[in-house]
Amino acid sequence: MEKGTGTAGGMDLRLAIFDTVISTEVCYHDVAEDILTEFHPWLKSAFFQADATLVALSKAAVRNMELEGTVFWGRMVTGEAFITDEERQEILDTYAPLTVDMETASIAHVCYVNTIPFLAIRCVTDTATHSGTDNFEVNCAKASAIAKNITVALLDVLCGR
Repeated sequence: MEKGTGTAGGMDLRLAIFDTVISTEVCYHDVAEDILTEFHPWLKSAFFQADATLVALSKAAVRNMELEGTVFWGRMVTGEAFITDEERQEILDTYAPLTVDMETASIAHVCYVNTIPFLAIRCVTDTATHSGTDNFEVNCAKASAIAKNITVALLDVLCGR
C-alpha cells in the first residue's frame, strides 16, 4: 500500500488553508488523456482511483481527531508547475478538482502499474484567495504536520490500534 502525503494548493472555493483533502481519484491536468488510455497502462479513463478500503479507513481514522481545518474527500490533480490565476479556471472547468499538486498523480500512476493500493492525503497551503509561493512557504511546515498526523492516525487504524 502507498500513501501520498503532503501539501497541495486548494482549488475548490470551499477549501481554506489547513483544510485536508483525501483522494478518491487523481489525474494529471497537464498530460493528454489518450497518453494514458491508448498506451501503457491502458486506463479506462485518465483517472487513477484511490483504494476504496483505504478511503473508508481514512474516514474512520479522522472521525475522532482534533484537527485544524476540515477534511474533504474528492478529486486531486497534478501538474508540473505552480498554478497561476490564469490557469486556475481552465483546470477547474476541465477537472473540478479539490486540490492541485506536483506529485500525487505520478505516485498513483506507479501504484496502478504495480497493482499497489493507493491513497493520498494532502493539506492545503494556499488557495485562490491566498495564492502564491509565499503562502506555500509560510504554511508548508504546519500543513505537512497536519497531513502527517492524519497519516499516522490511518496507520493506527490499519494496525488495529
